Amino acid sequence: MYTDMFKAFSEQTEKTLAPYVKFNKLVAKNVETLTELQLNAVRTYSEMGLAQVKAASSVTDVTSLTSYSSQQLAAMTKLSQQMMDDSAKLQSVAKEFKDDLEQLTSENLKAATPA
Repeated sequence: MYTDMFKAFSEQTEKTLAPYVKFNKLVAKNVETLTELQLNAVRTYSEMGLAQVKAASSVTDVTSLTSYSSQQLAAMTKLSQQMMDDSAKLQSVAKEFKDDLEQLTSENLKAATPA
């Protein structure tokens, strides 16, 4: 008797908490993706910054200064492109999260609404 009661309670609790579990998994996946994106961005920007510091420290005369100046334009172009790429990735992650959240909400509403 108690076994059936505990089994029914367990199943009911599992069914009740299922949407929360799905939501938590969705949030965890999104946080993981955002963290990876941020770590890659920090790594890339750090490498670019260090390359510029090294290039600036190698300036010793007018010739190397003109070379450094021309490299600055290329570095700024690369930085701008990297920032646009990172922005596009972030928008993509946000859209995917929104779509997944809307799908989860829709599924839960269908399950909760009597037929």
